[in-house]
Amino acid sequence: MLKKVYIGLLLVIFGGIVLHAPLSVGFTALFPDYELLIKSWKEILLGVATLLLPILLTIHKRWNIFKEPLFLLIAGFALLNIVLIPIYFTGAESTLAGILVNLRYLLFFVLVYVALALYPQHIRLFIKVGIIGAFVVLVFAILQLTILPNDFLKYIGYGESTIMPFLTVDQNDNFIRINSTLRGPNPLGAYAMVVLTLLLAFWLKGPKVMTKAQQVGMAILGVGSIVALWASYSRSAVLGVAIAAGLVLYSTVGKKISKTVWVILAASALLVGGSLFAFKDTTFVSNVILHEDPSEGNDVNSNDGHAESLVDGTRRVLAQPLGGGIGSTGSASLFTDMPLVIENQYLFIAHETGWMGLVLFIAITYLVLSILWRQRKDWFALGVFASGLGLALIGLIQPVWVDETVAIVWWGLAAIALAHSRNKTERLL
Repeated sequence: MLKKVYIGLLLVIFGGIVLHAPLSVGFTALFPDYELLIKSWKEILLGVATLLLPILLTIHKRWNIFKEPLFLLIAGFALLNIVLIPIYFTGAESTLAGILVNLRYLLFFVLVYVALALYPQHIRLFIKVGIIGAFVVLVFAILQLTILPNDFLKYIGYGESTIMPFLTVDQNDNFIRINSTLRGPNPLGAYAMVVLTLLLAFWLKGPKVMTKAQQVGMAILGVGSIVALWASYSRSAVLGVAIAAGLVLYSTVGKKISKTVWVILAASALLVGGSLFAFKDTTFVSNVILHEDPSEGNDVNSNDGHAESLVDGTRRVLAQPLGGGIGSTGSASLFTDMPLVIENQYLFIAHETGWMGLVLFIAITYLVLSILWRQRKDWFALGVFASGLGLALIGLIQPVWVDETVAIVWWGLAAIALAHSRNKTERLL
């Protein structure tokens, strides 16, 4: 019974996280007095699963799992978050929110890894739930771009006081940015990048014989991912796709490609870059690529915002070796008198946990990616590695792990891949 409850809780989080935004907004509109409870459903389930964790480890006598360096680093990062609370106390609400934002995806990673290390027969079940979640997100993205009105989500409570039903490129109504079921266009683009990378890895390195259902499913997910990526107008996600796809191609067919082809590809890349510069004043390039509109002289420019945030965040981090306090950055800081937005994942972590926290976080990320890279002969590990590196680079432009959906999904996939690498007897699909 404990095993079933534990696995069930994790599956509900892994599958339900893609619907967190519409469900939380919709149910909050119906039951406003329970807003905090509704929005905290995943944290509550994480808490219950965490309570069951030591019981299951004791029953199976598997506490030795936590002797691995990766889990020691995660424990160190979590401990640092707790130790820093009284040093720069930002308030009860902001501190709690900050702890959750900083640690929830790492906790989910640990919980899923332990679950599948103890019960590897459930690996395929987690994969299936992830695929179902991808269908929900990407099919809805197709519907948003085709038959649904732009503001369709307003009918379940989306709006200025919750989540905008759609955004635009620098307030230009000619370029609508959709959310699908996520919190915004950038998370949607990042999510689509992960799915596209996994599909490419599966296509190049996965089973050569597929059923018709698998072929149709891959086609739908592929089209949906491309649609979501395009309609999100997320430049960071496009860059992530280029890097992740390049890694997958290099790892699978790189040795088979002649030097001539590589030269042609490099020349093509230079040609594309030159074309973008030459046509920088055209409507498409100026708005979609550069996010600037010279014809309208728009005062709203996201490029300036990114640059200012980077400079300000760097200055703050250099001046505060111990950080600014848990809950001093991002959405958690809205509970304080000095809300602060830092559009860089690493500066975000450094502002929350100081220089030591940044070192630990980078070490955790590096160790996970390095283990996945060593398992790259497996298509799933390769896809998770490449998409993870893409997300890590996206983190230079935006705090990618702050979004609960992208963070929970990718770190959940990473846990599945690492657990599968330890138990090759279980099939992924």
